[in-house]
Amino acid sequence: MATKLLLTLAICRLIVTVGFTFNPNDLLLLGLNGKLSVAPADLQSASVDFGGVYKAEPMAVLHPATSEDVARLVKAAYDSARGFTVSARGHGHSINGQAMTTNGVVVQMSGGGGSKNKMLTISEKFMYADVWGGELWIDVLTSTLEYGLAPKSWTDYLYLTVGGTLSNAGISGQAFNHGPQISNVHELDVVTGKGELLTCSEKENSELFQAVLGGLGQFGIITRARIALEQAPQRVRWIRVLYSNFSTFTQDQEYLISLHGKPASQKFDYVEGFVIVDEGLINNWRSSFFSPSNPVKISSLKAEGGVLYCLEITKNYHLSNADTIDQEIEILLKKLNYIPASEFTTDLPYVDFLDRVHKAELKLRSKGLWEVPHPWLNLFVPKSRIAEFDKGVFKGILGNKTSGPILIYPMNKNKWDDRSSVVTPEEDVFYLVAFLRSALENGDETQTLDYLSNQNYEILKFCEDEKINVKQYLPHYDNQREWRDHFGEKYWTRFQQRKLEFDPRHILATGQKIFIPSFNPNIATW
Repeated sequence: MATKLLLTLAICRLIVTVGFTFNPNDLLLLGLNGKLSVAPADLQSASVDFGGVYKAEPMAVLHPATSEDVARLVKAAYDSARGFTVSARGHGHSINGQAMTTNGVVVQMSGGGGSKNKMLTISEKFMYADVWGGELWIDVLTSTLEYGLAPKSWTDYLYLTVGGTLSNAGISGQAFNHGPQISNVHELDVVTGKGELLTCSEKENSELFQAVLGGLGQFGIITRARIALEQAPQRVRWIRVLYSNFSTFTQDQEYLISLHGKPASQKFDYVEGFVIVDEGLINNWRSSFFSPSNPVKISSLKAEGGVLYCLEITKNYHLSNADTIDQEIEILLKKLNYIPASEFTTDLPYVDFLDRVHKAELKLRSKGLWEVPHPWLNLFVPKSRIAEFDKGVFKGILGNKTSGPILIYPMNKNKWDDRSSVVTPEEDVFYLVAFLRSALENGDETQTLDYLSNQNYEILKFCEDEKINVKQYLPHYDNQREWRDHFGEKYWTRFQQRKLEFDPRHILATGQKIFIPSFNPNIATW
């Protein structure tokens, strides 16, 4: 009774704040199987994200038990005289408030809310898994491995939701071969901004299907995804080699991703890399590769501009073909031009490799270094301009200090579908450059939030001044003009048309700051 009273009071506050003409008891009478909560703990959790920079004030949090719960809530927002905003939240790993909403309702897709949203169906015959949109990828992996299967494409961190990564793209070192996660989806169930629950695929409601993939939550909330699977390997040979010359490093990376059409025995399964501008980083980040008693010194390797580059590659295998894996790797490594004697190798179970970042997370949590601001910046950089980016950013703006890994690896554009809502550089090969840094208040000015945020601005300004046409991944902009520039006129027009069709009242994902809700401009989070 007390909970119902609190919820009624919260909805009444919503009416006063937002001004929509909606009976407060109507939300209570939606027939939800899940839970509509105004508990302070739920509101607090939904008011922040991993970025730790923005804060919102949601009025309520829905823990849905079914897709129909989500549809009923969004339909109520769409049908009400003035409406209210609805934002889907996964595991809270947005960086700039993208999954937040103020004076609206957050749909908490992951976590509790009833057993129905935990159902996961696997077809061994057709090699797919039907997954709730709020399921974590680590749980998808655990379930599919019971059948000897696994998804083809991953993100580096598995404690993210299926719907969350598919709303962006979902990338890791497998993307050169299999494409991003959005290229490995057969079918979706989506709740549009009109409150319609629709099944969509290449053949059914295809425009919605392509819009939602990489659509930043603007066109619908993904409640189910049919994910393509493959036979899961048992073990991984994980290799790192070092470079002091950037041109040689990128040539080798580009050569390796050019092998994507070759048989499995003639290519690596994963190609990534990272930039090392700080000697402390090379001996601490994922330090299992490097011996503490014999640390790698940047200065001893004659790095150009004080910067080293690490190529990270893996070869998957089964115990049945373990006797050939060494020879396959040797043939591939002979084609590369890394620093002699800089090869570091380890061998581990497939699941341990995929879940490698979680182990780093646990270490950081134990030191109180996880729940800090994360002013991350992720960029897609055209291959033709990556050398200039290296000179201006890695060897220029960054100096010799950083506070987190800087990833860099190329991808093949032909593995991406231009019909999706993601925009990438207009070149056959482009690079992800990801500045995954943490802001710390430890007395070092170069690790403060203000310093790192200003440095991000410097990087973007450098690209603008040098006319390097980068595209932000997990994009963040403060106004619609910047969003138009991000998409370009052709894709912005398509994006607008899709918004008009699937979320005409601009109810969904207002934290992205792309469209202002048509019913009340003051409700937006900017």
